Amino acid sequence: MKIDKGIKLKWGKFTRDKRAFTSFIILAVLFIVTAPAEFLCNVRPILLVVDGKTFAPILFTYSEKDFGGTLPSEPDYLSPGFLNLISGKSDEGPPLSTQNKNQPQLSLSLGDFEEEDTEVFSLGIDDFEEEEEIPSFTIGIDDFEDEVSESPRTPNMETTFSKVPVKQRDYWILWPPIRYDYKYIQTESKSGNVVLAAPYKTFIEETNQVIEPSWVDGHYLGTDDRGRDVLARLIYGFRISMIFGLSLAITGTLIGCLLGGTQGFFGGWIDLIGQRLTEIWGSIPRLYILIILSSFLVPSVLLLFFILNLTAWMGIAAYIRAEFLKIRNFEYVKAAKAMGVSNFKIMRRHILPNALTPVVTFFPFEVTAGILALVSLDFLNLGVPSPAPSIGELLAQGKTNLQAIWILLPTFIVLSVTLTMLTFVGEGIRNAFDQKRNA
Repeated sequence: MKIDKGIKLKWGKFTRDKRAFTSFIILAVLFIVTAPAEFLCNVRPILLVVDGKTFAPILFTYSEKDFGGTLPSEPDYLSPGFLNLISGKSDEGPPLSTQNKNQPQLSLSLGDFEEEDTEVFSLGIDDFEEEEEIPSFTIGIDDFEDEVSESPRTPNMETTFSKVPVKQRDYWILWPPIRYDYKYIQTESKSGNVVLAAPYKTFIEETNQVIEPSWVDGHYLGTDDRGRDVLARLIYGFRISMIFGLSLAITGTLIGCLLGGTQGFFGGWIDLIGQRLTEIWGSIPRLYILIILSSFLVPSVLLLFFILNLTAWMGIAAYIRAEFLKIRNFEYVKAAKAMGVSNFKIMRRHILPNALTPVVTFFPFEVTAGILALVSLDFLNLGVPSPAPSIGELLAQGKTNLQAIWILLPTFIVLSVTLTMLTFVGEGIRNAFDQKRNA
């Protein structure tokens, strides 16, 4: 595929801007790395091999029965009980197959129920008759004993109870780098602290107690006020913010190009009515619309995306309208009309390619605006509901828990660096498309 010389020239100018190009590379790498966040932060193993059988819990849902258990629900892969299950160990102790065979066993025999002096229970017919003597019929416990059995415990009458041995199992687990996702709440901790666990040693003066860092539990940036991993929520939140900002910028650009191009190309009463409607709609604050809709609708990412798209197109529509109003009077456009080319084809092939400079230039700034909108709404508790990860929600937690610096500081750094690099990229693109600058 041939690349236009103008595009090559603009790309060359952009790559020579080291600040913009470096920021673009860093953002691209971070987005590519965090896009498969489930493979970075998850409570499910990536691969699990038990007795030669391969499982992929990160892609598929399995029940405990699939691993030899009894429950039909999905197991907790981090629990000691599950590790005992796949290894063939008993929850009460060591593997049953390794138990000492010489341990005392429970045995029962008839001799255990005997006393030293055997008493005979006898019944005779004379007990029921008065005069006649009839030989008595005698039943004794001795009648049920062997003559040879002199000892109280007879080997051949012994009954032994023992546990059935369990076979040892071979297993192999491939875990993600972070063994927690954005919503997993740990109930037990090696450091002695689950909620607001710091990634460094802390000392409590009241109790003279030293709390170990959260690193011993695998929480590299500590935990939040509910015991969830901060690093996992930060990675998931960065991914959601970038995808949301990019999606909002793309849809807003498409809607703005369609509406603004239509107004600018046809002009007249279409442009007049479109401008008045745009001014009226733009005067309504988006925050009020969001509050009204959230009162009877369940907040979600799709709802926020829909609400923000109601006004995200206005800025780009104004630029596209101005470009179409200018370009429609050029000679090549008049020539295309004289040749009978349809209006849609003229707009798509002759005007729009020459009017894309403001679109491309302002695209990074539209992404920045989308990220800021999502973060602001989440910070005000008007965004995505919990437990969905969000940078704004982490900032709100940092504001509430000022002592938890491990929550506020990394989140603020990630947000500020991301927005700064997007601004650098936008400035680089604007300089590359500036016709007044030399190559």
